[in-house]
Amino acid sequence: MNTIPMEPIGTVHSSRTAVEDDDWDRERAFIQLDETRFKPEALAGVELFSHVEVVFLMDRVDPAKIETGARFPRNNPAWPRMGIFAQRGKNRPNRIGVTICRVIRVEGGNLHLAGLDAVDGTPVLDIKPWVREFGPRGTVVQPEWMTELMKEYWVGQP
Repeated sequence: MNTIPMEPIGTVHSSRTAVEDDDWDRERAFIQLDETRFKPEALAGVELFSHVEVVFLMDRVDPAKIETGARFPRNNPAWPRMGIFAQRGKNRPNRIGVTICRVIRVEGGNLHLAGLDAVDGTPVLDIKPWVREFGPRGTVVQPEWMTELMKEYWVGQP
């Protein structure tokens, strides 16, 4: 199998330093671009969008805990056993996280965001403007256990 080389474009600076599941809206976060590779102009125009999609590496996941089969989401046996690709757990094969965040402001090479569920020091792989036309088309359906799991994920807005 081929490997895919990637280099982070920046780093998350967040008020959260420990990996935890819920209350992400309490956190303050910004992405600092790698100034050896990018000038602040790389963020020019980002502030014209209300949201961006951030792709990051969940680098704190122990490789021994990577899941390739099925498991109970959050190890909760009250929820059905689901394949790793039917959930958004961190212990995924490539440890890639993706989140849509609200843009607060751009300051030089720093992009300040709300709703970034990545801890301090997380490597950022990409930033893309969120474009309505790339959102879901048609009705969105999800199982009830996912709705229950996400109930506390974003609470706690400062």
